[in-house]
Amino acid sequence: MDKAEEKLQSTDPDLPEIPSTSPFRRRDFLLFWTAGAVDGLGTCASSLFLPLILLGAGYPAGLAGLVASVALVSGLVVSPVAGVFADRWPRKPMMYAAALVAAGAMGSVFVTVALGHVVLVHVLVAAAVEQAASATYGAAASGTIRRLVPPEGYTRAIGYLQARDQAVQIVGPTLGGVLYQLARWVPLLADAVSFLLVAVLSRAIRADLTPGRDGPATSFTRDLAEGLRFVWAEPFLRFVVVWTAGINALLGALYFHAVFASHAQGASPSSIGLILTLAGVGGLLGALAAPWLVRRVPAARIVTGASWAMVPTAAGLAFASRTWAYGLLLSGVSLIVPSVVVVLQTRAVLVTPDRLLARMGTVLGTAGQGVAVLAPVAAGVLVAEYGGRTVALGCAGAFAGLALYATARAGLVAREAP
Repeated sequence: MDKAEEKLQSTDPDLPEIPSTSPFRRRDFLLFWTAGAVDGLGTCASSLFLPLILLGAGYPAGLAGLVASVALVSGLVVSPVAGVFADRWPRKPMMYAAALVAAGAMGSVFVTVALGHVVLVHVLVAAAVEQAASATYGAAASGTIRRLVPPEGYTRAIGYLQARDQAVQIVGPTLGGVLYQLARWVPLLADAVSFLLVAVLSRAIRADLTPGRDGPATSFTRDLAEGLRFVWAEPFLRFVVVWTAGINALLGALYFHAVFASHAQGASPSSIGLILTLAGVGGLLGALAAPWLVRRVPAARIVTGASWAMVPTAAGLAFASRTWAYGLLLSGVSLIVPSVVVVLQTRAVLVTPDRLLARMGTVLGTAGQGVAVLAPVAAGVLVAEYGGRTVALGCAGAFAGLALYATARAGLVAREAP
């Protein structure tokens, strides 16, 4: 047990009295989990419909898409920077301050939309600020799990966090659609209120989330470089970076391949929505089952088995011709991935010192999200140029290469088991 965990047990009287196998019975973990759920629902409710609001105000589709792209890029740029400060400053104030900034940004958009004065530059800046604030919140939150549950509870806690995120992806778009039907400004109001609730919930966490440090803070560039060097110097974390970036790029390409290919075959919007819903349900079931599976199957076998299982699934998409087939195949992939994520994230937390947790989390997150941003564009271009079957078979080949890499590193994953 490291100093951070000893401090947690000595300062939080609730922890020794509650079974470590039940993360939800820990007050602080429940608050943290709920804050993430509220945040995700609010963001889904607004982000998916913000382009529609711009289109309704008379702006062309290209500019509406630009807003979404700039917002995503701002989050990616801010995330590593926020990770440095999250390893320097108390993380809890960073979390609720970031939530308040995001609430202000989306609240301002809600006011202008409600008044009928939609200005592209204002929406663009507000969306970028919201994503930057969300990245800051995420950086601070990535260093908290060690303070909220003991090491033996990491697997179950991370599994519950994965299930929460999957459930939000299923419920959020539907909720946003219902709110948008009431009035186009209602999803924006819901997003602003959700950030206020996140700030309140984060503020209510009792555990000391201040990162441990070995000495005084050095320069910003040195701290940033230290995080990058640590991740790249640790063979296991280096494997996680490569595997996560590869899997995110390929899964993103497969999802959008299914959407574009179904559309080319004349599928209706509701049928295409069914594909994404089935994939979301598969991800939720996989996340709920992940802690049970991780406790019973060796870590290396989970990582290699899941990596190889994705190969025939991707190949099957090349020969699918109906939307339900696309949905079931993507659901199968989504069912597999969460167990691997739980294995890798649990071990990443265990091998990382507390003073580097936020930087480690933002490096891994940026690597995964950075390539995922390119997936929609790449899938659209490749499907248009070479056809859906060629793209799916190409993804299957890439999955095979990733599975070979995971098999070669299986011993490393096994050695990092707690």
